[in-house]
Amino acid sequence: MEALLATSKQAINQPLILAVDDDEDSLFLLTEVVRGNNFACITAKNSKNALSLAQRYQPDLILLDILLPDLNGIEVVHHLRRSPQTQLIPIVAVTALAKEEDYHQIMGAGCDGYITKPYMLDDLEDVMFSHLCHTAATA
Repeated sequence: MEALLATSKQAINQPLILAVDDDEDSLFLLTEVVRGNNFACITAKNSKNALSLAQRYQPDLILLDILLPDLNGIEVVHHLRRSPQTQLIPIVAVTALAKEEDYHQIMGAGCDGYITKPYMLDDLEDVMFSHLCHTAATA
């Protein structure tokens, strides 16, 4: 189920994270970790909705699966980086792609971070806090 915010980003007092994954269990876990750390969360199960939500809400961080059924995550990153509204949003790849060449391709595409599945919850939390703190410091 895709979650949409009824209020604008400015109306909430917590960072907003967009979690994107086509696997319901993975998306549920991401959402629980995000909300468990007192962050607001919106979700997308495909690239089209991810791009739409990113444009509409301009989240503080995007957690992006790379292996998506429509546009892959690399293509999503390219679209986000070309748009003035989304080009500065930190994007962390959350992916099963774990080879060194995958890492270089994903980071080269414009991701700001990379974490492989299965991940430790502490590692995911560290990545989220790291990018949210960096974003807050530069804002």
